[in-house]
Amino acid sequence: MNDSNASVFCAGRGDRAPVFTADAVIDHQIKKVNLENYIGKWVLLFFYPSDFTFV
Repeated sequence: MNDSNASVFCAGRGDRAPVFTADAVIDHQIKKVNLENYIGKWVLLFFYPSDFTFV
């Protein structure tokens, strides 16, 4: 996918996470999560980019 408006964020120590919305699995269902909903809370983000590929 080539999106000319997309920008790459490369976090460094002390940087704030960019605001974003993404699909997530919550209670065995795919739901939209918005980082703004977690302001003031601890959040751990992780992903497995190849988790659903047949390698």
